[in-house]
Amino acid sequence: MTSSRASSLPRTVIHDEVVPPKSPWSRIVKKGEILRITDLEGQQAVDFLCYDAADPSDRYSATNTIKVQGKIFVEEGTVLYSDLGNALFTVVEDSCGKHDSIAGCCSDANNFLRYGVRGEPNCYDNFLKALAPFGLGRSAIVSNVNFFMYVPVEADGRMAIVDGLSRPGSHVALRAERDAIAALSNCPQMHNPANGYNPTPIRVTIYR
Repeated sequence: MTSSRASSLPRTVIHDEVVPPKSPWSRIVKKGEILRITDLEGQQAVDFLCYDAADPSDRYSATNTIKVQGKIFVEEGTVLYSDLGNALFTVVEDSCGKHDSIAGCCSDANNFLRYGVRGEPNCYDNFLKALAPFGLGRSAIVSNVNFFMYVPVEADGRMAIVDGLSRPGSHVALRAERDAIAALSNCPQMHNPANGYNPTPIRVTIYR
């Protein structure tokens, strides 16, 4: 589902980094810049949050994003909206599709409730580390996008985290619609299939 038009445009790379397994990452992406996230080895979930850089209290809203699009999956053409209804990012390229918008991030509390374990690496703690440079803490962490994670919903309302659809080199590219803080966790989860039980590195590239 890659957009041939977006792929063919000339690019100036501003930032290019491999994010290790289980690690956080964050940066301000300027209006008009493209943030590209690449799943290097396949089946690696990437938890993602974003905020208006000029007013970080205006954060990504899963509710607004789902309602405006009329669907729960994030894919090419999806606009990520904020609490105040501002467009933060638009998905302009997507070679995978059906990215999750409802399951949220793993956390120490969630790992205990679901799997009976404590003290393991988790996306909530990664988000705290990623957001700290911007003066943001627990209250800034809301329900997030999970790129490359597939959470189907059955007719009876049941949902489950199943094997991801991404393959080595699968990617998603997001255009910043305003200066925005992008924060992600290269998911460390080992108790469900989100990462194929084997967290791996991802690549993050920013270009204009």
